[in-house]
Amino acid sequence: MEQHRTPPERYGPRRGSPPTAFPPQARRRQADERRPGPGAPRGGRPAQGRPAQGRPAQAPRSAARPAPAGRPLPNPRLTGLGGGLFGGAAMFLLGCLDQLLFGASLTVYGVLFLPVCVVTALWVRGGDLMTAPVVAPIAFAVGLVPVAESSGGMGGRVMGLVTALATQAGWLYGGTLVAGVIVLARRARLMRRRALRRRTG
Repeated sequence: MEQHRTPPERYGPRRGSPPTAFPPQARRRQADERRPGPGAPRGGRPAQGRPAQGRPAQAPRSAARPAPAGRPLPNPRLTGLGGGLFGGAAMFLLGCLDQLLFGASLTVYGVLFLPVCVVTALWVRGGDLMTAPVVAPIAFAVGLVPVAESSGGMGGRVMGLVTALATQAGWLYGGTLVAGVIVLARRARLMRRRALRRRTG
């Protein structure tokens, strides 16, 4: 009997045969590799300037900040009442120091009165500038209480205060004049600023 010989099997798919089917895991892997990433646009090119998903965007490093300058000088703004309280409290404390350190010297007290008038006139706010020359004599009188000589009793203290005011009137007028000049200068400056704002506005 004749035996039909079977042709030897050739490796690889035959021509015209359908491609071999891949397992589902391989299909998913190929689909993931072909699929563009979340940050890449359509076309396969990665997007520039977009952070990858899951990583926070890093802020650009700013230039080194310059070291802060020295602390600015205090520049408070006192009301009219606040300026009067400040001047009276400052002169009372200076009068007590004058009595303890210099034996209640009226000359030292008058010299210390001038910087208090300057500071009060500079620290009063713009709406209450005219109160600075008014509160200066009141502060001078308040500070004379621990400095003025008294023979005893309320009447003697009042007489000592009146005498000190009469003998030290030069320092009183001088401090009040300094405060008035500073107030007028600040007033003129404020008026110039307002005029400039009106022109530019």
